[in-house]
Amino acid sequence: QVQLVESGGGLVQAGGSLRLSCVASRRTFIRYDMGWFRQAPGKEREFVAAITKSGGGTYYTDSVKGRFTISRDNAKNEAYLQMNSLKPEDTAVYYCAADPNFSTNYYQANKYAYWGQGTQVTVSS
Repeated sequence: QVQLVESGGGLVQAGGSLRLSCVASRRTFIRYDMGWFRQAPGKEREFVAAITKSGGGTYYTDSVKGRFTISRDNAKNEAYLQMNSLKPEDTAVYYCAADPNFSTNYYQANKYAYWGQGTQVTVSS
């Protein structure tokens, strides 16, 4: 089992940037695909980005391509989501998630066995 803790959320103006971090409790962090999801009030949780165990593959939802970058540092047991050119519609609670298996359904929440508690991102217009 792995515990995940997100940080880095906050309030930012449209056009600004934030960097989210997700720290994992296990030294076997490299064994987990990592994903970021978000949930806005009254909406379902949606996929944002994912990165494979080695970091060699990354995946994004269309609405964040070119603005967000997912990365990881396996030596530090951390995953990151760099968010640039933020828009009010990016406002949501952002969750990181981990999956130790080999499913390639990176976009689906049910792929991921472990979840953090979430961090709030608010983008003002």
